[in-house]
Amino acid sequence: MKNTDEKKSGIGFFEKYLSLWVILCMVTGVLIGKFLPGIPEFLGKFEYAKVSIPIAVLIWLMIYPMMMKVDFTSVKNVGKNPKGLYVTWVTNWLIKPFTMYAIAHFFLFVVFKSLISTELAKDYLAGAILLGAAPCTAMVFVWSYLTKGNPAYTVVQVATNDLIILIAFPPIVAFLLGIGGIVIPWATLFLSVLLFVVIPLVGGVLTRVNVIKKKGIEYFNREFIPKFNDLTIGGLLLTLIIIFSFQGEVILNNPLHIILIAIPLSIQTFFIFFIAYFTSKKVRLSHEIAAPAAMIGASNFFELSVAVAISLFGASSPVVLATIVGVLVEVPVMLTLVKIANYTKGWFPEDISKKQI
Repeated sequence: MKNTDEKKSGIGFFEKYLSLWVILCMVTGVLIGKFLPGIPEFLGKFEYAKVSIPIAVLIWLMIYPMMMKVDFTSVKNVGKNPKGLYVTWVTNWLIKPFTMYAIAHFFLFVVFKSLISTELAKDYLAGAILLGAAPCTAMVFVWSYLTKGNPAYTVVQVATNDLIILIAFPPIVAFLLGIGGIVIPWATLFLSVLLFVVIPLVGGVLTRVNVIKKKGIEYFNREFIPKFNDLTIGGLLLTLIIIFSFQGEVILNNPLHIILIAIPLSIQTFFIFFIAYFTSKKVRLSHEIAAPAAMIGASNFFELSVAVAISLFGASSPVVLATIVGVLVEVPVMLTLVKIANYTKGWFPEDISKKQI
């Protein structure tokens, strides 16, 4: 049971200290891989087409509750005030994936050239690409709440983002991985999107509609959804322990690489935030729309990135490690951006309405 302060803060105990839990999971997983190698070896037997079955189940536990929060009926109101959506779409799909590639490539192949081998740099770049092509669809509700964002508009931003992911994610990822010198099978990429976006999305929508029909929207938001909060975080943490047990040797041999990967990912996060934020200011959006618009692009759908990395390259690949570093830096960086957004609220015009769609 979360206490009153945590409820008021808009972010729960586990979510607030997510980076700490990730570090603990990393240490636990590495120790398991080092001293109990039989465990990852046993789990590695349960694999199909490079997809770890135990990890796939845990990832579904993470993503499914998030998909239930998306109200696609809100999409019908898009035309009433589309400027915030244009900012989100352009930033997420025409800028973010390509700047992620450019920034990560520059640091991994130029700045850190003497510290990272070419092969590892390629793998880390692939992980960065997967993060860059998967803008946030879940935690953005938290960031929106903390910046006093317009909840109705945020739902539309997230809902349309999920629809675009279904179409844009596979070709963008395939294109950028190809530029990076990594050949991937399209069939595997589409299978990943089917497994970790389409299926949980359809399941989430059906569950949402069914529960609301029987119990009402009030029950769904106040009682049904909160039941899954700890399940989602628990699934994430167990997934990380398993992944880090597979990654133990890479981490022990290259502990500095965690920091090296985190640097371009963090720079990219700030860069994308300010592109969307200043663009929103330029087109005179209210702060309650501008802040979530910037947060969606800055934050990542890291659950999808991890899932696709595992599907394409296997759970023991350094590519997966790079996507996990994205989880590690997510919360502290995003909380910093929340503070910046709240501090600069005066830059934006007064909120004309609490519902601008």
